[in-house]
Parts: sequence; C-alpha cells; structure tokens
Amino acid sequence: MTTHLDEARELLAEFPVVDGHNDLPWALREQVRYDIDQRDIATDQSAHLHTDLARLRAGGVGAQFWSVYVRTDLTGDAAVSATLEQIDCVEQLITRYPADLRRARTAADMQAARDEGRIASLMGAEGGHSINNSLATLRALYTLGVRYMTLTHNDNIAWADSATDRPGVGGLSPFGREVVREMNRIGMLVDLSHVAATTMRDALDTSTAPVIFSHSSSRAVCDHPRNIPDDVLERLPANGGVAMVTFVPKFVLQAAVDWTAAADDNMRTHGFHPLDTTPEVMKIHRAFEEANPRPIATAATVADHLDHMRDVAGIDHIGIGGDYDGTAFTPDGLNDVSGYPNLIAELLARGWSRTDLSKLTWQNAVRVLGAAEDVARDLGATTAPSNATLEQLDG
Repeated sequence: MTTHLDEARELLAEFPVVDGHNDLPWALREQVRYDIDQRDIATDQSAHLHTDLARLRAGGVGAQFWSVYVRTDLTGDAAVSATLEQIDCVEQLITRYPADLRRARTAADMQAARDEGRIASLMGAEGGHSINNSLATLRALYTLGVRYMTLTHNDNIAWADSATDRPGVGGLSPFGREVVREMNRIGMLVDLSHVAATTMRDALDTSTAPVIFSHSSSRAVCDHPRNIPDDVLERLPANGGVAMVTFVPKFVLQAAVDWTAAADDNMRTHGFHPLDTTPEVMKIHRAFEEANPRPIATAATVADHLDHMRDVAGIDHIGIGGDYDGTAFTPDGLNDVSGYPNLIAELLARGWSRTDLSKLTWQNAVRVLGAAEDVARDLGATTAPSNATLEQLDG
C-alpha cells in the first residue's frame, strides 16, 4: 500500500525542492576554514553538518540557494572579502562534485539541472553589509553568480532596518531604495528575510520585480519579529513574490522563543556568539539543553505555517527555505536535508494536492527568478547603472 511518504518521494522525483537558504559555506569556514578534504560532502557528514550529497539526494533537493553569508561584526572591506571567500567556497564545491552539482544562474539553468539529474547550485548573499554601501560591489556580486541579497541580517545597516534591532532609518533610507532599484535593474532578487516589517513594506513599495523571503515563516502563527506579518503576505500576489518557510524552531514554535532567548544568553555568558555552531560551542548548547529541555518542533509545526501562508498569500507565493547548517537546532523529522519528504508527507495527509505541492517545491521559486530576469531585461534596455552613493542620497 502506498503511504504518504512514498507519495511524497514520488512527487519530489518529478518536482524536487528548491531550497532558499543553506549555510553550508559558512559552516565550512567556521569548522575547517574551507578545507573541503576534512568535510568531504561526498561522504557521510552527519556528525558535523546537516548537509552532504547523499542526504540532499534522499531529501529530494533539486536546487539549492547556498548562502554566502558573513556575520555583521565583519564590516567594510572585511565583509566584502569574506563574502568573496564564501562565493569561492561554493565554486569549489561545484567544481569538486560535477556529477551532483550544477552551477545555475538563471531559471533556465535550474530547469537544465533538473533535466540532467543534478542539483542546481545558486547563491544568495545574506546581509547588505556584504556590499559595503557600494552599488558597484552589488553588481560585481551579481556577475559572480549571486542571485539574491538579503537586505539585512540580524543588525541594522546604514540604509535598512533589521527585524532584530532597534528602529534606525524607519525601514529603507533613500539609498536603500536605490539598492532595491539597482537589484531590479540587474536581476538580483530582493530578499526580505531578516528585515524589519517597515523595511519589508518599503521594499514592496519600491520594487518592480518580485521579492522573496528566502527563509521566513508566519508571524501570525509564531509571533517572532523574524517572521512575516499577514499584511505583508497579502501583498505578495500583486508583487509576484515568494515566501519560503523556514524550519528554525525558534521561529516556528512559540514555546521555543523564550527557551531560545535563555539559550542565547547562556552562549554569551560563556563568551560565544549565539549563532556559533562549532563543535566546542555545540557542547555548551547540548549541556544547556540537557539541563533545560527544549520545546520540540516537528514537521507538523512547519506545516501549520504553510497552511496559514497559503491561506493568506496563495499557493503561487510560498516555498521552502530550511536554513540548514545555519541553526543549532532543527525540528523532529526535519533533522537535516534528508527530511523534506516528511514535510511533504505531512502536507499530503492534510489534503494538499499534487498541483499545490509542485508549486511549493519547485515551480514557484523557478518562476520568481525568471520573472526577475524579465524585469531586468526591460530595465537594462532603458536604465543606466546607478553610481549613487550613500552620502549623496542619505546625507
């Protein structure tokens, strides 16, 4: 008898997951300083990472946006250099594993990778600090293959407010709006994960291309500032964008919010950054968890978000962005990149149709990148590159 899990795997063989956010490059930097021999993802890396090739295959992943993230305590030229190192890491992975990974820069490349049975490998920069207030640097990242930029990470930047910082410029500054316009012009997706709700609304007011949320869930289901308010989700149909649900327990399970705040304080007390996932630091995480059992999220928890997001934004405007290797904890059943079939099985059990699921996993994300390419094609024919500066526009 066919089970929901069997049906999920069959669906993913035809419509694999496009995952919006995986932090493997940063994990490789932190753990082994990019020494891929020590973390050969052609072999089992379950002791160290959420990600390796066998588990990507088992999870039905057909396209991955690899995050070329750098922490916000890296600023100026150091942030740009670290971002370039992250891009180089992705290029090394693609070169090393050509039978499994295919470089992808367009929607057509994503489709070609699927036809070849390889995993389309794209890149997304996480945080506007990566461009050091330079539109020329933004364009250079696009030339190197970066296809989205998250406008902020956890801290404000000079031209955009973060969800997890105090209000600064009140959303986007004039230069911030110019960044969005230039991203539209070159075909780089504007990613609104991590940004304040005011920044989300300003970006939607400014962008003429679809936006994405590469790894964010519903604020109505779990009231965390990293999640998306309903009024913003309601705007996605008019914009054409896609909100990609994340699996991070502290963003999807209300009971995990307070627990995570305590766990983060414990990390700071020991002198470590809360986002540090190196082995030494994970021992401290595990000791805290043993003394203070954490609330457990599951695939059903994530499905609750997707049910709500579908109701508010519509089936054409949702996707998946797990944030693997960028979080210390994951939901039961979604422990690593092999877990996507469990989420699809849960949705099948709730009555989601094959048509709806094919949009969630594959079609929406491919469409949104193609739409950004179409906007860029039109704008590029009529609009010159912007050389505006932060000082000129923001004073």
